Amino acid sequence: MVVADQSHTMSQFWEQELNAIRETLLMMSGLTERNLGLAMRALVERDDKLCDTVETEDSEIDQLEVQVDEMVVSYISTHGPMARDCRLMLTASKISNNLERIADQATKIVRRARDLNGEPLLKPLIDIPLMAETAQEMLRDSITSFVDQNVDLAIEIIARDKSVDSINKQIHRDLTTEMIQNPQAITRALNLMTVAKAIERVADHCTNIAEEVFYLYQGRDIRHDQSLKGTSVS
Repeated sequence: MVVADQSHTMSQFWEQELNAIRETLLMMSGLTERNLGLAMRALVERDDKLCDTVETEDSEIDQLEVQVDEMVVSYISTHGPMARDCRLMLTASKISNNLERIADQATKIVRRARDLNGEPLLKPLIDIPLMAETAQEMLRDSITSFVDQNVDLAIEIIARDKSVDSINKQIHRDLTTEMIQNPQAITRALNLMTVAKAIERVADHCTNIAEEVFYLYQGRDIRHDQSLKGTSVS
C-alpha cells in the first residue's frame, strides 16, 4: 500500500513537471506573438517607442528558452521517461528554440523599421502586413495544434507556408523594380526586403513547430516530406 501511494505521488509529481513545461511554452509563445505584433505595429505606425519595447522584451523570451531547456534536461535525467514523454521533451525543446528565433526575427524587423522611420515612406505598406498577418496566424495555430493535439491543423499550417513564400517573392520583385527605376529608394527598398525576409523566416519557424507537433502525436518525422508543402487548405 505504501509503495502504491509512493508511486501515485511520484506520478502526480511528474505530471506537474510536464504541465510546468507546457505552461512555460505557452507563456513563451504568448510573448513571442505579442512581440511580433508589436514589431509590425512599429513598422506600419512608424513608432520608434514600439521598436524599443520589442528589443527590450526579446531578452525575456531568450530566458524562457533557457528555462524550457533546463526543465527538459531535468525531467529526462531524473525520470527515465517512456517513449511518448521523450518525444514531448524533444518537441518542447525544439518549439522553444523556434519561438526564440521568431522573436529574433521580430527584433530584426524593428531594427529595419527604425531606419525606415527616419525616411519618407517609400510606398503604402500592403503586401508586407498581409504577409505578416498570415505568419502571425500560423504562429497562433501552431501552438493551438500543440495544445489541442490537432495534427490536421498542423498539416494546414505547413501548407500555408507556400503562400507566404509567394508573397515574399512578389515583394522582392516589386522592390527590385523600384530600385532600378529610382536609385534614391535603394536603402529603403533593401530595408523592406529584409523585413519581408524576416516574416518569411517566421513562417518557416511556424512550419517547423507544426512538423514537430505532428511528430509528437503521430510518431512520424515529416520534415522532409515535400508532398505536404503544397497541400491545399480546405
